[in-house]
Amino acid sequence: MTQQRWSEACERNRDPILGVLRRHLHDRRRVLEVGSGTGQHAAYFAAGLPHLLWQASDHPDYLPGIAERLAEAGLPNAPAPWPLQAVLVPMPGLAPLPAEHLAFDAVFSANTLHIMSWPHVQALFAGLPGVMADDALLCVYGPFNDNGNYSSDSNRQFDAWLKARDPESGIRDAEAVDALAAAQGLALIEDVAMPANNRLRVWRRG
Repeated sequence: MTQQRWSEACERNRDPILGVLRRHLHDRRRVLEVGSGTGQHAAYFAAGLPHLLWQASDHPDYLPGIAERLAEAGLPNAPAPWPLQAVLVPMPGLAPLPAEHLAFDAVFSANTLHIMSWPHVQALFAGLPGVMADDALLCVYGPFNDNGNYSSDSNRQFDAWLKARDPESGIRDAEAVDALAAAQGLALIEDVAMPANNRLRVWRRG
């Protein structure tokens, strides 16, 4: 049996996130989750949004644990996870891209931007057009700063902890992320305040 990873934060934030996703994804059909991590969100959201195909993805090292969690859930709308990650070479983007079944009408990612380096965040956004349909939505959950200002003391402390662990990580400025999104034809349509000083930001392509 694979050693499954576990995130207590996923258990705490899954219901508030699901509430927002239900509003935005009611008319969607295929969602790509980038950075599925433990697979807890994939299993929970696929169960809570049964009209969707929820495609999990992450670094190859994490796929066995995700696959086992999804297999245990036994959901018909949660297929085996894909290997997919933001890469800098040979060019910034998402790789490896499958040969088919792209053009997702929504992309979701949670608690990823602050643990990646900024060049990898840039690569993630550069790769989005290759996986998104023309009118697709992008939903990103996590902490954000506003013009370099922390939204809370706890986020300031969290950012210091992140940078002590990896100087290239850290809480991202919402405005800088919006600029990356705009460069890929994505316009912000909602910015939802979430528990524990997080946000769920939603952009639409096209």
